[in-house]
Amino acid sequence: APFHLVSPAASRRTARMVVRSTVMLLVASSSGAAAVALGSRPAPSSAARRGGALQMEAGETVLDVSDLCAAVGETPILKGVNLKVRKGEVHAIMGPNGSGKSTLSKVIVGHPAYEVTGGSALFEGEDLLELEPEERAQQGVFLAFQYPVEIPGVANNDFLRLAVNKRRQAQGLDEYDPIEFFGVLSEKMSQVSMSPDFLGRDVNSGFSGGEKKRNEILQLALLEPSLAILDETDSGLDIDALKTVAAGVNAYRGEGNGIVLITHYQRLLDYIKPDFVHVMSDGEIVRSGGPELALELESDGYAFLDAGARSDA
Repeated sequence: APFHLVSPAASRRTARMVVRSTVMLLVASSSGAAAVALGSRPAPSSAARRGGALQMEAGETVLDVSDLCAAVGETPILKGVNLKVRKGEVHAIMGPNGSGKSTLSKVIVGHPAYEVTGGSALFEGEDLLELEPEERAQQGVFLAFQYPVEIPGVANNDFLRLAVNKRRQAQGLDEYDPIEFFGVLSEKMSQVSMSPDFLGRDVNSGFSGGEKKRNEILQLALLEPSLAILDETDSGLDIDALKTVAAGVNAYRGEGNGIVLITHYQRLLDYIKPDFVHVMSDGEIVRSGGPELALELESDGYAFLDAGARSDA
């Protein structure tokens, strides 16, 4: 279930303090934006960044994960993940429950519950594992969770402007004043079919499932990250809400960013066309292919994983 940061009766100041103290614990859509907005340290300079090695003619490498291993306590979860995402690409990650898909997303953004035990992760050539969660967010890493958090006591409009201005500050850009921001915000809200009424409401408080997901995609559109990881964004959405969310993602999609979609279902990929599809099993990416792989999984499921296990026995 969604995690509530503070009680509905908390004051705005108290809510901001609570968000600040829990940035390290929740790195996701609204809390990922909170990492941008409330990170206390400036983002490190990107002047010395380098691109990863290319395997084909494509855009600059935005994410390069190599033999990444991670654990919770004594339990290993990621067991050597390899993934390279270039700007302009959309990668879909599918797999059975418990295969490590969501863990991979949390490790990339720096969730403190997970210990990296091996391998590397580069973001635009920089060692991602050396950055705190708020630094990763300010640099341009965005994660949207399956269950967006609620932040009672913090108005959506204030929250969004604070997050966007912190991101702009990290980019060396001037901050928006309230009037400038409203102009930008109005344009982005139209992309996700959100009413201005949502601006005065507390972040995600009382929102329906579809409204929370649209609010996530609104944050994505405003923050314009270089890397967006969407963890089961399609979960719990009816077809109309799914189309609206997909339209927002497709409006963001472009040559300047990379997208990783984590999903169980082909239906999301009917609206957000992936360039690559990967299958995770037991903490590893065990198969990769084009969009046709998702169709195969929709038809045949993960029987090939059982067949592989039997052949190894």
